[in-house]
Amino acid sequence: MKIDTNLAVELIDITDNVIEEVNKSSIPSGICVISTPHTTTAIIINENEPGLLSDMFNLLNKLVPPGAGYDHDRIDNNADSHLRAMLLGSSETIPIVDGKLVLGTWQRIFFVELDGPRQRKANITLIRQT
Repeated sequence: MKIDTNLAVELIDITDNVIEEVNKSSIPSGICVISTPHTTTAIIINENEPGLLSDMFNLLNKLVPPGAGYDHDRIDNNADSHLRAMLLGSSETIPIVDGKLVLGTWQRIFFVELDGPRQRKANITLIRQT
């Protein structure tokens, strides 16, 4: 899936796109793996509530502040983006049961841009249970 990001740091809800791919697959039971091939992006699952999303950005800024003298900044000046991506992770795995993605009531799947804006990709891999 192609994703055009618009901001330097951004959370993009891709849940509906993933559900659409699961529905098209007709897989009755298995797993869905969502991953990103970029070192400055992440895939996470959480609630899509504006206050919580703001809290996530604030936490990332406290844990990994930009311009804190990272060695990698001598090359690209984006070490904080790489470190944040490492903390968040590059993939999530979700069960498929009765042909549906098994998510909690408030769970949503997010593509996290940490060094944008850019043109990005997210991969959806569906594995049928035998």
